[in-house]
Amino acid sequence: MADQQITCGDCGATFDFTEAEQEFYASKQLSAPKRCKSCRQARKSDRGPREMHDAVCAECGSACQVPFKPRPVEEGGKPVLCKECFMNQRNAA
Repeated sequence: MADQQITCGDCGATFDFTEAEQEFYASKQLSAPKRCKSCRQARKSDRGPREMHDAVCAECGSACQVPFKPRPVEEGGKPVLCKECFMNQRNAA
């Protein structure tokens, strides 16, 4: 698989879609990007700040905020972890 040249749908600039990026996108079952990196970042910043929601960490019990609305485990939600516990679990894996 060779690097691909893609034309940005917003600014018309040509950008590289590297072999490594193609493999990553394929592993996550994502389609190829339609915008260059700077246009993606600009679009993301146009959305404004994320809405944060209060939660309690399932690991340490501390209060935290998360960028999604947590649902109780009894209602099919998943346990919420604070950033520190999330990073500890991630590094342990």
